[in-house]
Parts: sequence; C-alpha cells; structure tokens
Amino acid sequence: MKTNNKVQNLETIKVAAAQLSPVFLNKEKTVKKAINAILEAGKNGSKLIVFPESYISCYPDWVWSIPANQAKQLNNLYVKLVENAVTIPDDTTEKLCKAAKTTKINVVMGLNEKNSETSNASLYNTILFIGENGKILGKHRKLMPTNCERLIWAQGNGDTLKSYNTSVGKIGGLICWENFMPLARNAIYEAGTQIYVAPTWDKGANWLGTVQHIAREGGVFVISCCMTLHINDLPEELKNIYVKGKEWISTGNSCIINPSGKIIAGPLDSKEGILYAEINLQEIIAAKRSFDAVGHYARPDVFNFSVNTQN
Repeated sequence: MKTNNKVQNLETIKVAAAQLSPVFLNKEKTVKKAINAILEAGKNGSKLIVFPESYISCYPDWVWSIPANQAKQLNNLYVKLVENAVTIPDDTTEKLCKAAKTTKINVVMGLNEKNSETSNASLYNTILFIGENGKILGKHRKLMPTNCERLIWAQGNGDTLKSYNTSVGKIGGLICWENFMPLARNAIYEAGTQIYVAPTWDKGANWLGTVQHIAREGGVFVISCCMTLHINDLPEELKNIYVKGKEWISTGNSCIINPSGKIIAGPLDSKEGILYAEINLQEIIAAKRSFDAVGHYARPDVFNFSVNTQN
C-alpha cells in the first residue's frame, strides 16, 4: 500500500521574500521602497516579509574590490554608509513599524546598524524583527563578518541568538555565512525556531544547497533572501571597480524552502520581485518525527551545549 508523506494543509500561512535592490547609499529612498513592498505583501495576504542582508542602505560590496591602501575612497564610502545606517530605535524603525502595523504583517529587515550604545561610528550587520502590531521584537547582530567584511562590521554577541514569538510562529535566523557555523545554527534551533530567516549576500548552487540542508537539519521553513544589484544601481565612482561588461553584481536567487529541503518558491534570478509561498507549520512536526536535532536526536547525555549571552 502506498503511503502519502505530505501533511494535509489544515491551516496555511502566506510568507514572502522581498528580492529588491536598495537605492544605493540612500536611506530615505530605500526605506520608502521597503515600505511599498511591505504594503504590497500585506495586501497580497502575506503575514511575514523578509528583506535581504544589509538592505538599508546597501551591502558594501566594494570591500572585495578596492585595495586597503585606497584610504580616501574607502573613508568616503564608509562615512556615507554610517550616515545612511540605522539606530534601533529611530525614525527609520518607526516608519517600518508603522507600515507593519498598518498591514498587520511581520517584518524581518536586514540593515546596517550604528553602535548607538557608544560612539555611533561603528557598524553592525543586523537583522531587525518587527511584529504585526508594529512593535520591535528584537534584533540579531551578525556574529562574525566574513573576510573583507571585517573592515566594515563589528562582531555581534551571543545575546542576540534568539527566536521571537509572532502570529506566524517562532521566527529566528542568521545572516549569510553565519549559517555555516554549526553551533550558531544549533542555538537558533534550540530557540524553538519554526521559520528560519537567512538574509544573505551569497547566492548560487552552493548556497542553495546550504539553505536546503538547514531546512532538513533544523526541520524548519527557511526563507533565504538576497538583494539584486545591477551595475546601473551603483554610483559612477564604483562602476569602474568591476570587470568591464559585468552587469549583475548580485543576481539574488532568493527562495523559500520547506522542512524536507524542497524549494517551494524561487529561486528568483536576476530581477526584482516578491516571492510568496503558502506554509503549514504542521510540516515541521512531521519532519521532526524522524529527525529532531534539538529534540530526540540532541543526546544531552553525550553533548553539552551553551551560549554565552553576556555582552
């Protein structure tokens, strides 16, 4: 007799990934674009929208191309990045919260965050979580900037490795190559995450394999969201740092994945758009029947796991 492993959709939730280009190094215009996407997703019935890594107000891709001895150019770009960064809370977060409340949609936003607790001159690569009631739920600061990114972002702390209760379930996540860190992933799983968000700059086959693995390993829905960025989106001073003829700096490849590792929306390639998918949280329970990394497979009698949550 054939068996059907698919869970009957008793109650589904629509979620979204906003694969959009920022208005490069322009916070005000990027926020307006984000708000329009939030309103659109809400009107289309989505209860959650996820934005790319450092969407406000750009991913500083120049760190991979401009030599470190070009201090004047790097200083000018860094000053602009800080001037267009976000303090949590501030007028920018207030606008995002208002849009979330207006449409009753949960928002996950990637942004450059100022270290407002001290100098306001250093930056964190941050995910901001906003509930459908327009209240800030919390934030996650990227633990470990990758390679040249260390010239831009400071290191986050363990106290932001959390999940948040929302109207669509528990939401948590990591940023880009943090997702390669097994212990960081385990912390997010242990937090009870059901919808795992992965704002990222990475894309392509290898990255898709990573997030599909995470979905299966964690028994979670994964929303991988990367911005598109075309050469024409850049200011003139940055266009010449790329190989002549290169059009797409980032092609996006955003997608939504179910707990069995199947891509159920996307990947969206080389164009802007909002991806939608219907999800059913019962699929998580079904997946964890066989493998629950922080449940019956955790073996606390063999392994010890802890997170330092002190600043």
